[in-house]
Amino acid sequence: MDVRPVEEDARGIVDPDRGLTRFRLERAAPGPALARFVDRYWTASWDLREPYTQPVLAHPVVNLVFTGGTATLHGPATRVGRRRLAGRGRALGVMFRPAGFRPFSDRPLSDLVDTGLPVGEVLPGGTGLEREAARLDPADPSSAVPLTALVEGFLAGLAPGGRHPAEDTRDIAERIAADPSVTGVAGLAEREGLGVRGLQRRFSDHLGLGPKTVIRRYRFYEAAERARLGERPDWGRLAADLGFSDQSHLTREFTAVIGVPPGRYAAGTRAAR
Repeated sequence: MDVRPVEEDARGIVDPDRGLTRFRLERAAPGPALARFVDRYWTASWDLREPYTQPVLAHPVVNLVFTGGTATLHGPATRVGRRRLAGRGRALGVMFRPAGFRPFSDRPLSDLVDTGLPVGEVLPGGTGLEREAARLDPADPSSAVPLTALVEGFLAGLAPGGRHPAEDTRDIAERIAADPSVTGVAGLAEREGLGVRGLQRRFSDHLGLGPKTVIRRYRFYEAAERARLGERPDWGRLAADLGFSDQSHLTREFTAVIGVPPGRYAAGTRAAR
């Protein structure tokens, strides 16, 4: 699986050029046994004289995060989160693919939206995983490889052998991510050969968020990345490309989610670079 470095793909990190002066983020691909379910492993490290808070508009997926002797499972998020970094620290994360966690869960992913739970409350044997992981503290850089191997072995032991229905939902979500022309639920349902209600039920169960939310999340990423990497985008054209009714619609929604208008966001990211 091709895992792009954060310098090439910063989707999900709000104002990444500023944040990457405060912390380091590295990514690695999962092993073959988990590539059906896991998108990437990521390691964040920081050494700060003053605390820093990083806004994150997380991918519509589950993350399993190991830091400070804890193992926490974070469900799909509906809003921008804020990660406070202070002193010296390190975290290892497992970012699942869209719907990729559902085969490991005995309940619909809608139950995990906007939650952060000890892994032992969600996965069988998770308490043991947390105990073993605590002996391989992510704060020690030398522990990253054995901790990754521990997680790989644990998840591989829980993974279904045959294809899980959530893998079809994963494929739909990843087609949304790859194709900016997907902007509406009705058109998506027709293209996938599903009814709108059936598509909504499938996303709620397997992914936790509705298809409209997932579409809009990926279109926000597209707008933010174009703003960050481009030279003063044509906002009217960008709004049309991404399915917003007009530039003011894009501006309102972008500001509501990110906290600043897209023009100001673009100017700030250019200044940070």
